[in-house]
Amino acid sequence: MRRLAFVLVLLAGCGSREDLALGEKLYKQHCAACHGANLEGQPDWQKRLPNGRFRAPPHDDTGHTWHHPDEVLFAITKHGLVPPYAPVGYESDMPGFAGKLSDREIRAVLGYIRSRWSSEILKLRAEMLRK
Repeated sequence: MRRLAFVLVLLAGCGSREDLALGEKLYKQHCAACHGANLEGQPDWQKRLPNGRFRAPPHDDTGHTWHHPDEVLFAITKHGLVPPYAPVGYESDMPGFAGKLSDREIRAVLGYIRSRWSSEILKLRAEMLRK
């Protein structure tokens, strides 16, 4: 029940045109430089860089963003790729946006990303997250 309440709070207000427009604007401002203007991610995103880190993954249908529950995506966006969402000691170029974006703005960005997923991916995601 607590998880359901969190998800409902997380999703509140993510569907309006204003929120999607805000999400798109914020995505372009804060995310597109790494994750691509069209959510395509960086080339060879699954291969490690010489420093051992991974490139930014796509947020479109070809990536794995849609595999994660909303609360995980929210926490990674807010706090960065840190435990419990990454192994202890894992180094990532994914910053946390807690000091730059409000919770509403983070939800708007995630709503924008979700709005770009195909109906097929949304259906697969719903089935995956039900399990």
